[in-house]
Amino acid sequence: MQTVTIGYVPTRRDVFSKEEALRYRTLVHKKISAWQAEIVDIDDINDEGLLFDEHDLPAIRKKMEDHLVDGLFFPHCNFGTEDLVAKLAKTVGKPVLLWGPRDDAPLADGLRTRDTQCGLFATGKVLRRFNIPFTYIENSWVDAPVFAQGYRNFVAVCAAVKAFRQLRILQLGTRPDAFWSVICNEGELLERFGVQIFPVSLIDLIEEIKSLLANKNAAFAETARKIRAMIQIDAKDADDLEKLVALKLAIRGMCEQHGCACAAIQCWHAMQKGIGIMPCAVNGMLAEEGIPVTCETDIHGAITAALLQAASLSTSPVFFSDLTVRHPANDNAELLWHCGNFPPSLAESPKTLTHHYIFPSHKYGVGEWKIRSGDVTVCRFDGDHGEYRLFIGEGRGTDGPRTKGTYFWLEVDDWPKWERTLVEGPYIHHCAAVHGKFANILEESCKYIGGIAVDRM
Repeated sequence: MQTVTIGYVPTRRDVFSKEEALRYRTLVHKKISAWQAEIVDIDDINDEGLLFDEHDLPAIRKKMEDHLVDGLFFPHCNFGTEDLVAKLAKTVGKPVLLWGPRDDAPLADGLRTRDTQCGLFATGKVLRRFNIPFTYIENSWVDAPVFAQGYRNFVAVCAAVKAFRQLRILQLGTRPDAFWSVICNEGELLERFGVQIFPVSLIDLIEEIKSLLANKNAAFAETARKIRAMIQIDAKDADDLEKLVALKLAIRGMCEQHGCACAAIQCWHAMQKGIGIMPCAVNGMLAEEGIPVTCETDIHGAITAALLQAASLSTSPVFFSDLTVRHPANDNAELLWHCGNFPPSLAESPKTLTHHYIFPSHKYGVGEWKIRSGDVTVCRFDGDHGEYRLFIGEGRGTDGPRTKGTYFWLEVDDWPKWERTLVEGPYIHHCAAVHGKFANILEESCKYIGGIAVDRM
């Protein structure tokens, strides 16, 4: 999980109570300090630690930029100063959270001290005038669950936007010839979204694997021990296990060397010919360690997995799968499956590391297990003809027949709608999924990334 830093910029307006604004500045700061993100405040900018004077804007902006904040939070501690909020948000250029604590009852003499809600209406309008997207949490008490959940969601949105904007993908080999569906426009991804792709040939990867096999060190031994602890390995497969260890270390090392957050690999047939193993289980083990690796050199799939991992704040490993077949008895259920690459920690059934069951050569390195049930979020970033979209849906695990490879039976509310959208949209059979409900966070993230339309199921 990457660190998220939030700029805390509480605001007030002179015609309302300064004392009440100061009190709420402290109350809100104390509340959010325990919630999932580092805080950069403006206490050293002026005596109040509040935004109300335009002369403070340059210093606040510099502090936010120096601390590399990932988002700005503007709690309105009374009415607030809407133009200063918009001016600062425009110059910093990060996701914006707008909220204010619910107003107290008028005093005994009938006076109101804050009029916070009224100020939120004003600020929302001015942010729109400045063409600034923002996230809004309803006007609520500081201790209200809606505030806690809204703030945590905003932190996740900032993490997703941050991950997307600095995304660099390790491309291991070209796409397999038969997979026209994973064709992507590398130049357009860079021009439109700043997504960088670092290509490495499979020859370079294989040479690194051979070097690691010839020079086994402590890290090699420890990786082998961890794999044996996760999955029972037959003695006859010891040599193949060492190849999997070397592959795992090689991909991880290349990601670290080239600053890549995820990878896409040409998993068949070249890997089998080059080193005599399948990379499937290694892909799942790396996803478990925060480095999603997608199959069939699916670059759009790698973008999807990295975005979903960040949006979920790495609360559970992402699993990369095929949308494969409909459930034989449940019209709203679908099989999420892949050859054997789902993270081992998600396994619900016994874990087997075995040989591939499709190819005549039966190469080793394929996982075989059912993963645990529960709520899941499914998404797919894809595009064509210069237009990009994000498919987002939520469902839950359900019972279904056993099958080979790694798998999960997904039940949703309206599968025909999913199916039609996937077939008619720019999507393919590949998707990324994670346990938990993160659809709202993904949709909100697209507001800030820009250039991505959303298909919300």
